[in-house]
Amino acid sequence: MNGKTSRYRPWVSALFALWFIGACATAPPPPQNEPLPPPGNATPVAAQLLLDGNRLFAEHRWTSAIMKFEEAVQAQPTLAEAHYNLGMALYKKGPVSAASPHFIEAADLAPGHPVIWNAPPFRKYGTVESSTPTSAPDGHFGHQH
Repeated sequence: MNGKTSRYRPWVSALFALWFIGACATAPPPPQNEPLPPPGNATPVAAQLLLDGNRLFAEHRWTSAIMKFEEAVQAQPTLAEAHYNLGMALYKKGPVSAASPHFIEAADLAPGHPVIWNAPPFRKYGTVESSTPTSAPDGHFGHQH
């Protein structure tokens, strides 16, 4: 082995190690079928209401979660996460058509948000577990063309 080759070997090894670590440390996919945590721009009141609603949602207490999320929407109407979480709770409880306006409002408030834009009415494939049908007989979620 000549001097030039051995001089670059540590750098090549280090770069390969960094690449390997980066390739293995990809972020997990965003949660689906779960409410979102309060974002940094949430008011303290809206954030607490979202946390309370998320706890109730996790306990499958849909009606109580819906009430908390509705309060969060009233406390901060421009908070996309509040609308999304309300949509998720309504989606779980049913009817599905009641959830769609909140998913749409959340999408309008958070363009490109990966979780919000994968809400049940926007999905082309996949389903969300629900005790109610996932779509109307025509395959749409509360809207007509």
